[in-house]
Amino acid sequence: QVQLVESGGGLVQAGGSLRLSCAASGSHFSINTMGWYRQAPGKQRELVAAITSGGTTNYADSVKGRFAISRDNAKKMVYLQMNSLKPEDTAVYYCAGGSYNCRFRGQCDYWGQGTQVTVSS
Repeated sequence: QVQLVESGGGLVQAGGSLRLSCAASGSHFSINTMGWYRQAPGKQRELVAAITSGGTTNYADSVKGRFAISRDNAKKMVYLQMNSLKPEDTAVYYCAGGSYNCRFRGQCDYWGQGTQVTVSS
């Protein structure tokens, strides 16, 4: 099976930046879609960003222009660069992978354990 492990979360002031990393193992990293989802306290899980094996990206409207997703297939890594962070970005961020439905609806085959991102005002 595929294992995904996130890192890079932490506490940051509003307006600051964080870079999340996701390391994949147990595959050739040929999963069609890799993505980042988040879940804030009292909220449902939502898409943050996704990227296909060919490099096509999509983002939630709330993060477009502030966040950037990328992947390095040779290193089996996925990244999420988060800039201009806001308190409403506070959530547990999950790395995920799967097929087409993982791009938007959270129907992913593989999930990481999550990493906490807290943005203070």
